Amino acid sequence: MKARIKSDLLELMMVPGLSGHEDLIRAEIRTKLESEGIQSSSDRLGNLISTFKGDVGPSVMVFAHMDQLGFVVRKINDDGIIHVVRMGGVPERALLSQAVLLYSKQKPHLEGIIYNKSHHITEPDEKYYVPKASEISIDTGLKSKIEVEEHGIKIGSPVVYKPQSVEMKNDFIAGTSVDDRAGCAVLLELARHLKKRKSGPTVHIVFSVQEEFNLRGAMSAAHQIKPDIAIQLDLMLATDTPETTEYGDMILGEGPGMSLFSFHGRGTLNGVIPHPSLVDLMELSAEQKKIKLQRSAQVGVLTDLSYIQQLGNGVASIDIGFPMRNSHSSLEMCNVNDLVSLEVLLETALSNITNEFSLIRS
Repeated sequence: MKARIKSDLLELMMVPGLSGHEDLIRAEIRTKLESEGIQSSSDRLGNLISTFKGDVGPSVMVFAHMDQLGFVVRKINDDGIIHVVRMGGVPERALLSQAVLLYSKQKPHLEGIIYNKSHHITEPDEKYYVPKASEISIDTGLKSKIEVEEHGIKIGSPVVYKPQSVEMKNDFIAGTSVDDRAGCAVLLELARHLKKRKSGPTVHIVFSVQEEFNLRGAMSAAHQIKPDIAIQLDLMLATDTPETTEYGDMILGEGPGMSLFSFHGRGTLNGVIPHPSLVDLMELSAEQKKIKLQRSAQVGVLTDLSYIQQLGNGVASIDIGFPMRNSHSSLEMCNVNDLVSLEVLLETALSNITNEFSLIRS
């Protein structure tokens, strides 16, 4: 299992998939599912859905987003220099000199570099200035707008950090889209398990879209599926570096995490307080498998589960995930062992959902 999850993660991070432009990563995940004999279908927004029929309990939607943040081309100068608009929470201080990938479905990908003013001509008052995202420009080496467009790049084309997968010591992995290709790798392994199981609840596995754009792409899948329970897989903010220790006790390599409270708090009045039955379910399942289940309560964190929980008569919801450092940077970091434990936790939790499992608020 560990080798498969690691391999899937390393491979998935090498496939670009900006929000709203997930065709390439969706095709990659569909191919992996088909190689296991698992059928899937897409809705009109592009969510990829595999359903495993069950015989007991309430139905469950387990999902992770396959899109990533980045940029959209907004202007191409006559000299070939490209200007972009930010897509998602891209931090300005992580941008200058980064390698990027501009892509289209029809043409080979085009590599570029985010321009950084040469140090030798940087004025003293510029040395500590971080340009706004709207001020950055991309150089591809091409010398004209015509050349850029001949490579399939036009206004509206997607741009992402140049895909990277880095294997590090002690089972640490760094990459351009750990958020949330790590969650997708866990879902792939869970799908392999569900294909072989003999009994359990109906489970819909969803690789969702546009999370980094507006957090609502998964809603179309949920409207179609109408689950009783929704379990979302995503990063948990690691708080084991010097500048983060006061934010919590989430340690990379120490097991999966469970969110007990999330609230965006930056102009978006939304978040998730998990259903108590699902908190109990995760704690019981972790205890059964002797998994250390870490706990998170954060302001500034928001997932697409925030909107799914409000559909219909309400969907019993919980966020679980894996500790991650360097969120939204060009090289995020996770630990493979946390992903393995997360998958085991999910398997066990799903097996504990029976006809007697109650979601009633007493």
